[in-house]
Amino acid sequence: MSARNSQNNKAAARERLRVERERQAKKDRARRQLVVGVSAVAVLAAAGGIGYAVVQSNKPSAWEAAADAKTVSAPKNTTGTNGTTVVIGKESAKKTLELYEDSRCPVCATFEQGVGATVEKDVAAGKYKIKYVGATFIDNATAGEGSKNALSALGAALNVSPEAFLTYKSALYSTDFHPEENDDKFAKDSYLLKVADSVPALKGNAEFKKNVEEGTFDAWAMKMSKAFDDSGVTGTPTLKMDGKPVTVAGSENPPLTAAEFETAIAAALKA
Repeated sequence: MSARNSQNNKAAARERLRVERERQAKKDRARRQLVVGVSAVAVLAAAGGIGYAVVQSNKPSAWEAAADAKTVSAPKNTTGTNGTTVVIGKESAKKTLELYEDSRCPVCATFEQGVGATVEKDVAAGKYKIKYVGATFIDNATAGEGSKNALSALGAALNVSPEAFLTYKSALYSTDFHPEENDDKFAKDSYLLKVADSVPALKGNAEFKKNVEEGTFDAWAMKMSKAFDDSGVTGTPTLKMDGKPVTVAGSENPPLTAAEFETAIAAALKA
């Protein structure tokens, strides 16, 4: 091989090496730009995700929104501001028994199981009317929703009729359906509808079902709960006749048996 050919070959080799280096450099630059671009997108996506999460966390819950609602759909058979006055009984009854209850309250369940039938019989006979005030404080203590959801469902039952309301309330507190205090079963619409199947006026009632599932009376339930909070009553069940506590004689305890209740209510009716 001549010296000239040798030099030409070396020059060609150097040129090929230069071209290859430039090609590799361009490839490396493109890769770095892609990485930077992807990283920027990831950062923006993360920032957007954080922003979305912050916005979502600051949005009120459905129940908070219901509590703040300016427009309230009140059930039929109610009166007063936002329909929070629920009085059931004969117009001719001169006395009114105020009944304060939380649907998840275990002592309320004991009261209803022992005394509820007597109350319904007395109301039907015109001995007195009952004024119902629903509470939801157990939800606050357990971070639950069952008291609120059950109160809304009671509104749906009241919208059907006062009788349906009383029967449904009794069913919710019954040994068959009332859960343990820390078991938030009432938070599930499906469970509330299962209980309603035991009430003839509610079983297969499409409007009642729709109102429960759509939360038609959620805002009403929250206004009712506030009425309880504003009442000054601190526990459930609480019974008052014309504003005066109805308790077991010599105590501050509510009557939890039919015998205790009949004695206490007889004294209250005479007062």
